[in-house]
Amino acid sequence: MLSSDLQKIKSESFQEIQQPYLSQKNMELAENTFQIADLGTNLTGFIGCQVDCSQAATLILVFDEILTGQDVDFKRLGCVSAVGYELQPGKYSLESFEPYTFRYLKLLVLKGRCTITNIYLREYADDQTGPAEFSCDDARLNQIFEAARQTFRQNAVDIFMDCPSRERAGWLCDSFFTARVAADLNGHTAIEKNFLENFLLPEKFEFLPAGMLPMCYPADHNDGVFIPNWAMWFVLELPEYLTRSRDREMVDALQPKVMALLEYFKSFQNEDGLLEKLNSWVFVEWSKANEFTQDVNYPSNMLYAAVLETAGKLYGRTDLLAQAETIRQTIREKSFDGTFFTDNAIRQDGQLQKTANRTEVCQYYAFFFNVATPTTHPALWDSLCHEFGPKRDASKTRPEIAPANAFIGNYLRLELLSRYGLCGQVKNEIVDYFLYMAQITGTLWENVGAYASCNHGFASHVAHVLYRDVLGIYAVDSQHKTVHLRLGDTGLNGCEGKMPTADGLLSIRWQKEGNTIRYHAQLPPDYQLQIETLGDIQAVPQE
Repeated sequence: MLSSDLQKIKSESFQEIQQPYLSQKNMELAENTFQIADLGTNLTGFIGCQVDCSQAATLILVFDEILTGQDVDFKRLGCVSAVGYELQPGKYSLESFEPYTFRYLKLLVLKGRCTITNIYLREYADDQTGPAEFSCDDARLNQIFEAARQTFRQNAVDIFMDCPSRERAGWLCDSFFTARVAADLNGHTAIEKNFLENFLLPEKFEFLPAGMLPMCYPADHNDGVFIPNWAMWFVLELPEYLTRSRDREMVDALQPKVMALLEYFKSFQNEDGLLEKLNSWVFVEWSKANEFTQDVNYPSNMLYAAVLETAGKLYGRTDLLAQAETIRQTIREKSFDGTFFTDNAIRQDGQLQKTANRTEVCQYYAFFFNVATPTTHPALWDSLCHEFGPKRDASKTRPEIAPANAFIGNYLRLELLSRYGLCGQVKNEIVDYFLYMAQITGTLWENVGAYASCNHGFASHVAHVLYRDVLGIYAVDSQHKTVHLRLGDTGLNGCEGKMPTADGLLSIRWQKEGNTIRYHAQLPPDYQLQIETLGDIQAVPQE
């Protein structure tokens, strides 16, 4: 009844108070009045307060991550973001049974009168990110890093979640990105092991076809829906997990699951060796690309080639390596139209016909999964670098190419710019992509707009990007005890940070003078430093 009751209520007038909240000060709410409290940033936890009712009262707590107009819209996120209390006269200490996520809390009395004090949020979040630090001479990047930290800590309590508000679910693909951040901010892989082990332990997954992995787990999939692409991202996470954790036992234990997944895909291979007419929810990203997923979806096949290569390397299967390269070559021949890679082909009269559907994210898939490189497709790479990105007006620049969204296109773009050493551009685009999110909610979002979750676990990956491409910690290999420091001209004068590792704290700081970067590195015991410079930069150690 709470939802239907709230939908009948309309706020008729507002008066901005704009004063600091004092927990000991009484908040007097008469019938049909409200006040909105602003936490200053998106947080997750249990909502509590002290309430004194002189008469029977109905108190509703409505919350959301943003304001819609001047008000709090309890249904914006697609769920009922509200808690209701029917109170008899008396004094109460209230705390919500579940944790919730919000920046804005609307306290609304529909009946009676309430005196409310000591409004609080008992946080439910990861408490191990404290040693991680990042600071540079661009305050905007520092703000984005802290927004990434907040996003991570609220989505990584026991497993990696998509969001702490709506679903609270352990989604694959999201985990590929969030797991990198866990290693950077926590210095261990305990949460990632929990997450992966959930997919290892069940003998089978009810309601799903043999060999398929659930798109999120633990969860019930009685409707039989799965995302075949997300199962493939699971495989891609394994070698990175191995590097982070040194847990070969887990990776080997998952081999039967991986091979069963590959066996599942065999029945979808067509005469070209490509996957065709994949079942269930074929997901490329939250954009128009998701409309072009049949019959042969080339981004899905680019991903499939990477999965075959990964499985081949992990488990010593040279046949899978050869199959992966064959698929890549087939995609080059059938998807590339001379300018861009097309998203899909449709089977008509028994023949596959290439469509004219082309999306920005399809190009990023091609480069991310090594179907294309700047060497093999220089004109396309130049176009992606200079015509696309956060400042592109899609109505004027390449309007025939559907734009990417945050997940996962914009993140793949940053990965590619980093891969090919364009760290200055990475730095600039981070500001364009994420600063407004950090300013509005203090967390990072599921989409480029605030029409869904504004606190999504994968988005914390920006912290990893800042460590890697701005501070310069390009890679930490705990297996071989090496730190790869990559320094280039990012347009900053100085940067410093600390990153916890399983073997101790890693500390880096540097100052730039002309083309010289003077750096100081404090490594965990027995670690070796590898230095790489980009462009004309010279790196000089500083004691």
